[in-house]
Amino acid sequence: MDDLDRRILSILRRDARTPYTEIADRVGTSEGTVRNRVDRLTEEGVIERFTVTTRTGNVKAMIEISVEMNVDTAAVGERMVEWEEVDFVWQVSGEDDIVLVVDAVDTRAVNELITQARELDDVKSTKTRLILDERLG
Repeated sequence: MDDLDRRILSILRRDARTPYTEIADRVGTSEGTVRNRVDRLTEEGVIERFTVTTRTGNVKAMIEISVEMNVDTAAVGERMVEWEEVDFVWQVSGEDDIVLVVDAVDTRAVNELITQARELDDVKSTKTRLILDERLG
């Protein structure tokens, strides 16, 4: 990945619907070059998906999860990524092992996710942080 790829990715992170012609103008190259680079970055797995960020009025939270020793953390995360309200599952270093970023209709739905996580045999503990405000970076 070179500087041009990074500049293209920076634009797409802010708005994945930015037309390739506009990206090309902003980075000083052709639309075909942008299209080819985005295709390559997608094929290589650098771009995992194009997504939508919403302001639904829902409750957003991070549920931090610790799992037991000698547990396949990736397998636990794979189960959780299927839960409807889960936007992201991150494996992290530190005190906790997994962080779920969730978008739930209300605090009751967040609490149901916490309970669902705690009911898994491999989960040792959870901590939850409500997201009060978010800005696009």
